[in-house]
Amino acid sequence: MHAFEILEYVAWGVAAVLGLWMLFDMIKTDRSYSEEFLTSSKEGEIRDALVIDPPHQGGHL
Repeated sequence: MHAFEILEYVAWGVAAVLGLWMLFDMIKTDRSYSEEFLTSSKEGEIRDALVIDPPHQGGHL
């Protein structure tokens, strides 16, 4: 068996492990949070809450 064949099998193994991990995480997230929470958009609220010093927002001097 050549080194490239071994690397190919290792790559397929890593891809399979990552795929299973993503599937497990998807199921865990789906069970932990409602569909409404996962599809809600609160970026504006979060961005507004993180502004501590408005004059220095965005790194302007």
